[in-house]
Amino acid sequence: MKAFRISNVHLIDPENQTVNIGNITVKDGLIAVDDASVPTIDGKNKYLAPGIVDVGAKVCEPGERHKESFRSAGVAAAAGGVTTLVTRPDTQPAIDSPETLEFASRRALAACIVNTYQMAALTKGRLGREMTEISFLQDAGAVAFTDCDAVVTDTKVLSRALTYASQLGALVIGHPQDPGLSKGAAATSGKFASLRAIPAVSTMAERLGIERDLAMVEMTNVKYHADQISSELSLPALAQAKQKGLDVTAGVSIHHLTLNEFDVADYRSFFKVKPPLRSEADRQAMVAALASGLIDIISSMHTPQDEESKRLPYEQAASGAVALETLLPAALRLYHAEQLSLPQLFSALSLNPAKRFGLPGGTLAEGAPADLLLFDPDVPFVLDRFKLNSKSKNTPFDGQKMQGIVLATFVAGQKVYER
Repeated sequence: MKAFRISNVHLIDPENQTVNIGNITVKDGLIAVDDASVPTIDGKNKYLAPGIVDVGAKVCEPGERHKESFRSAGVAAAAGGVTTLVTRPDTQPAIDSPETLEFASRRALAACIVNTYQMAALTKGRLGREMTEISFLQDAGAVAFTDCDAVVTDTKVLSRALTYASQLGALVIGHPQDPGLSKGAAATSGKFASLRAIPAVSTMAERLGIERDLAMVEMTNVKYHADQISSELSLPALAQAKQKGLDVTAGVSIHHLTLNEFDVADYRSFFKVKPPLRSEADRQAMVAALASGLIDIISSMHTPQDEESKRLPYEQAASGAVALETLLPAALRLYHAEQLSLPQLFSALSLNPAKRFGLPGGTLAEGAPADLLLFDPDVPFVLDRFKLNSKSKNTPFDGQKMQGIVLATFVAGQKVYER
């Protein structure tokens, strides 16, 4: 593999929380000691950061390749500056056995141009009745275990699974939500949902879900990550768990950081996500929690849906949005609003997810994989969903003015995208 050097760039270092003009050298796919003798690329005063490590993206293999394949997801990820995907197991069938996990891993290795790791289901079929063979799945390469939005309601089953996972040192991903309260809901309770007669759920459902999960974590001492915190009501329980020393982290989706319930407007189903978009006060609370370090990770929660499942009355439309290519420019809204610095953003986008899931990357340190993102945070553009590389085009940002473009993406020193 050829060595090269990128000079004259703003180096975003999330470990040291700095942005400095400098150079970076890549040799044998790794970040190396700076060497001016190798071929040099002029970075033209742009910004270089660790590639994004996106946790919780859905790639619809097996079962729904027409929505997204490993090939299309890899191309979209590279165009969005995502160098590592950690994919969800809510496929058809669910990734709940070593055989289905190995199938997904083989497909990813053959077709995806970025790094890919798989999560596996916590219970068989994601039905909440019987835990999966966590040990075998771990041996087959699963980096975490989750039933995604199929919340396990039987606490006896959940306690057994968490206890077993704890003994194996496995990471469990929870979806904080009370499924009874949230069943059938398409919006957050409040004046907006009432005026539009949309079935709604109180944010108390999330608080009940996170409090239950954290109590189970305290009982079993398992490693736990909440996939999406979206409500201010959930933050005290999370803060208390961290103060107790529990091995707990939390994430927030880019949509809950940058959009609120009013964006739904006149029943725009591309804005229907799970959990539903919250109030502006909740959104601002998520930004503040991210700035303080209470919330650790930003993820795309990339969920492809075809036109047929979105072009329905709001209540009946499928939840979810594609976000691999919109993750960075949407996150940069917080930087341009001076709510988060670039090192803070890349701590949540790159460093923290890599550390939490035990993955390489997320850093510009010498010896780290040369998974890199070269971008210009200031270039404005209007998003056209039909130009996205994902097979599905269900983005809430269609037609919106955004700022920040990816110039090049490198995986292990290989250029996988260039604008």
